[in-house]
Amino acid sequence: MAVTGLIMIGFLLMHMYGNLKVFFGAESFDHYAEWLKGDILYPLVPKGWFIWIFRFFLLASIVLHVWSAATLTIRARRARGTKYVTSKSIQQTYSARTMRWGGVILAGFLVFHILQFTSKTIKTGFTGESGPYEMFVLSFQQWWLVLAYALWMVTVCMHIRHGFWSAFATLGANTSATARKWFNIIAYAVAILLYVGFMIAPLSVLFGVVK
Repeated sequence: MAVTGLIMIGFLLMHMYGNLKVFFGAESFDHYAEWLKGDILYPLVPKGWFIWIFRFFLLASIVLHVWSAATLTIRARRARGTKYVTSKSIQQTYSARTMRWGGVILAGFLVFHILQFTSKTIKTGFTGESGPYEMFVLSFQQWWLVLAYALWMVTVCMHIRHGFWSAFATLGANTSATARKWFNIIAYAVAILLYVGFMIAPLSVLFGVVK
């Protein structure tokens, strides 16, 4: 669960970097989108293969992450035996307490995002002929969609804040009070970076900075 979680955080950082290319204009953004789909690792692999290999790898990470969450939940319940008579959180953060529901919300968000920008099944202001830049701008000119993404990204970043810290603890890096402190600081920094990085482009479109 720790490894697959870190893989997905790495993907989100790369995805955020790609989204920020919208500030360099349509040509730069569209070129980057086409490069992702066709030219990465060419000629080591045929054109267009990398994106499918990457999608399979990411899908496998998501499936393993969900499977790990379900397995660990079942093990925890079996180890506990009977249900607690009373339950009171002493040290858990809100992010930690909502990890499971957060994961369910993220799964729904991911499905919507794929149907919106990958398969173009859900068209939020654009047509089937729109290129990547036009799809991005026409979608985020709508205030309700920006608001929905802002709320979804809160859930994403809460999940990441706890997940990042927890992953390194699971992998053995939680060796001292100082280490715990720094991993907690880094976890907050990564979560804030992702939130700002993902929301700055949609907000810039909404307020007319990017047209």
